[in-house]
Amino acid sequence: MSSDTLAKVPPSAAPPADAAVPRIVPQRRAGQWIAAGLVLVLLGLAVNSVLRNEAFQWGVVAEYFTSTSVLRGLGLTLWLTALVMALGFALGTLLAVMRLSANPVLRAVSWGYVWLFRSMPILVQLLFWFNIGALYPTVLGVKTVDLFGPVTVAIIGLTLHEAAYAAEVVRGGILSVERGQIEAAQALGLSRLRRWRRIVLPQAMRAIVPPAGNMLIGTLKGTSIVSVIAVQDLLYSVQLVYHRTYQVIPLLLVATIWYIVVTSLLSVGQYYIERHYARGTTR
Repeated sequence: MSSDTLAKVPPSAAPPADAAVPRIVPQRRAGQWIAAGLVLVLLGLAVNSVLRNEAFQWGVVAEYFTSTSVLRGLGLTLWLTALVMALGFALGTLLAVMRLSANPVLRAVSWGYVWLFRSMPILVQLLFWFNIGALYPTVLGVKTVDLFGPVTVAIIGLTLHEAAYAAEVVRGGILSVERGQIEAAQALGLSRLRRWRRIVLPQAMRAIVPPAGNMLIGTLKGTSIVSVIAVQDLLYSVQLVYHRTYQVIPLLLVATIWYIVVTSLLSVGQYYIERHYARGTTR
């Protein structure tokens, strides 16, 4: 509209200076608030039922929560989780590199390993290694029963199992890095090791950390399965107590609360690690 046309607009057509600005009112969602209220009521009833139910025997839970046997089992669980994750990701990284190799033999071996150990239930693997003496009674002149104790069997079985999943996590992280980034680093004359350390890994970690954190928490809880081969982890420790005292529910609550506490701490650590590697990116 030209300035001449604007000049011809009568003053009465313009809005008055003191005209009220229309107020935007948010849409009322009564159904959502009713549903939220019902959820809070049900949650309150559930919490009240748990806290006030004498069958849970919270006094017994408090008594054994920091007992020596339980803390010893917790320490073994944490040690086993850390060791299995470290060994599993070390082997998994090697398998991922083999899978991405140009050598068809290395790719086939890596694929076969991942296929085999992801296909076998972890309990079957533990029982197999626990009974390996039936196939090989002696190894290097030493009785297999003496060489493969329960803790050693747990480490071997859990590590081989975790490595298969870690290999896919690491491979997916490496593949998430754009090829152009690597080509640009090559054009700058960076060595292969420096390209991996400065270009590939920092970007791959953004894709590796979330599933790796999930694996860590899963491994922490999965270590409870070693109780079937008499490894005195957290679960086995409370089982020894309730087999003697017959206080099954409160002792299981002790193990449950410890798993929740440790898992919560690991989740907080995962959050900060993810935030560290997400610097400079937008979501």
